[in-house]
Amino acid sequence: MLNFKHDIPTKLYFGEGQIKKLASSLERFGKNVLFVYGGGSIKKTGLYDEVIKILKENNFNVTECDGVEPNPRITTVERGVNLCKKHNIDVVLAVGGGSTIDCAKAIAVGRYYEGDDLWEMVKTSWHLAKALPLVDILTLSATGSEFDAGGVITNMDTNEKLGAVYTYPSVSICDPTYTFSVSKYQTAAGSADIMSHIFEGYFSRTMDSDLSDGIAETVLKSVMKNCKIALEEPTNYSARANLMADASIACSGIPEYGKKETGWPCHAMEHELSAYYDITHGVGLAILTIRWMRHILNKDVTVTERFVKFARNVMGLEGDDDRTLAFAGIDALESYFKETGIPMTLCELGIDDKHFEAMAAHANVDGYLKDAFVALTNEDIVEIYKACL
Repeated sequence: MLNFKHDIPTKLYFGEGQIKKLASSLERFGKNVLFVYGGGSIKKTGLYDEVIKILKENNFNVTECDGVEPNPRITTVERGVNLCKKHNIDVVLAVGGGSTIDCAKAIAVGRYYEGDDLWEMVKTSWHLAKALPLVDILTLSATGSEFDAGGVITNMDTNEKLGAVYTYPSVSICDPTYTFSVSKYQTAAGSADIMSHIFEGYFSRTMDSDLSDGIAETVLKSVMKNCKIALEEPTNYSARANLMADASIACSGIPEYGKKETGWPCHAMEHELSAYYDITHGVGLAILTIRWMRHILNKDVTVTERFVKFARNVMGLEGDDDRTLAFAGIDALESYFKETGIPMTLCELGIDDKHFEAMAAHANVDGYLKDAFVALTNEDIVEIYKACL
């Protein structure tokens, strides 16, 4: 088990009715609020009206920044930063899923960025420390952005989607009832995203971090159990609550305590898919994960032990032949994804091999994935992409 350092400064209010903490959470930062949200689902559910009512009753000055995309774009970040400067914003309020919160994080940091090119800020944002305070209300269990400092922003002009560290939310309000209206497709995709955050750390060369592995395996089993329930019973509070808690923990760093870093290869590859084709992140991850697993298991026999552990402890399989069991675990995971309704080929998303070589080169720039669980070359990545067709 390796040395590690961890700090999560976010105050999390979890459970039904925790929106009652909104006014007091914002109040200590000031009265000028930038209200960031997405395509309008919060208006359909009534959450928008509930938030506006609280803000008006408590005499906040509200500036709205709506229309955040599912893969948030640098143009929206630029618009939000300009609004912050124009209206002397004191605090950013993000209401939505991970995309909205990611965008809000970049806006919060961008407010104090000294340069004129905010895309340059995205590419170097881990060097920045100053940011506007951020409060969020979560409406989708997926990215874990409510409980970490990271964010992912897309530049459609350059076909780039980049993740970086921005700022932690000061306060996150996580009410599972706000996810009752999430569609089956997005519930399944969000659950695949949660699982991918676990896989990226679980499949590591560190084999003796029992705490991390135990947490990771429990989260994976919880997601698979509760996603199926939520798909059948969208308003099942227990299922939605467990998924929401799973999402927060999965991307918090906690399941990677004491483990060797992996570079998160599936995320690196999926960001290229989203940058070129603007697909749903969790769907891309599910498609890639299965092929990545099979590819590295075929490439490097030494990872068999880890896949056997996954097959036994997560998928509940047994067998005497380790290689057979390892592949059976992957097959069982693929069957689970299919059961939840996730498309499992890129062809189903209208994607061909046109950009695979360019995508692989960008995902592995400067040999980025040479230190992954199994080192990946550009050729490996192209093979994985092709296996997804």
